[in-house]
Amino acid sequence: MTARVLEAVPNFSEGRDLGVLRAIVDAVEHAGARVLDASADPDHNRSVVTFIGEPVTVEDAALAAARVAVETIDLRTHEGVHPRIGALDVLPFVPLSGLTLSDACVVAHRAGDRLAAELGLPVFYYGEASQPRGRGLAELRRGGFEQLVDAWPADRQPDRLPTDWSRPGAHPSAGAVCVGARDLLLAWNVVVDHIPVDTASAIAAQLRESGGGVPGLRALALELPRRNAVQISMNLEDVERAAPMEVFRLLERAIAEAGGRVRETEVIGLIPDRLLADAAADRLRMDRSAEPRMLSRRLAEYLAERADDGSAAATPGSRMQ
Repeated sequence: MTARVLEAVPNFSEGRDLGVLRAIVDAVEHAGARVLDASADPDHNRSVVTFIGEPVTVEDAALAAARVAVETIDLRTHEGVHPRIGALDVLPFVPLSGLTLSDACVVAHRAGDRLAAELGLPVFYYGEASQPRGRGLAELRRGGFEQLVDAWPADRQPDRLPTDWSRPGAHPSAGAVCVGARDLLLAWNVVVDHIPVDTASAIAAQLRESGGGVPGLRALALELPRRNAVQISMNLEDVERAAPMEVFRLLERAIAEAGGRVRETEVIGLIPDRLLADAAADRLRMDRSAEPRMLSRRLAEYLAERADDGSAAATPGSRMQ
């Protein structure tokens, strides 16, 4: 029997108070999900937690984490370089084993209903969970929390609102949440030297899909004041359709032509196998902590433990590539 394993990768608008991140991780683990990775960035002022488990367990864990976020994060005093509209800003569900994207959509919609009903959060659906499918995060986060807190723009009405919601806009401190279903993606940041942020912005615009560049690539340039650095932050939504190393080569070439160089690459969350194939870690200037964060390795460990416990017997599928 193939184990049913769902992944959630919520993003929270807090990257400086590590006590909040610890409380979120504790809530996820207490709900029974397996935390695979948790990271915080003070310039983005954002944290990302990756966890897996049976669908119902992952759904419950996501709600538990959201409750901590609503209780501890106040967007009225939040500042950071990354776009955001919510304390729990983004909640994607990803099918890993024994599940389909349709299954992930069911969980996303159920979680969205609960976020509205139980926590009083307005909900937008995105990705495969939206109608029509494929709604992007950039359009939902345009203008940030500040754009939504007083009134909903005419082109952005929430998909779910709490019962008896009387406000004209988002939750006053927790904003709104984007809930989605998607396949595996590669979330990575490239720190560059010797070029200003406006040049990096032009490079990001040239490379991303919306600018006629790489299919499935989302990219934006950010200035990181605490690190005194410029960063190009990217999501590659299909690592089979567009090879990560080819994207990196295009990026590196454009940076060099502008007089800069790549200082380092940071992968957010778990690492798709495709990225580390063919000694890519050396080429990307990634540190040696990368290999233990390979998604297929962590999933195989999880499934092996479940098989030993007699709860399931399964092997990782092709979705790990």
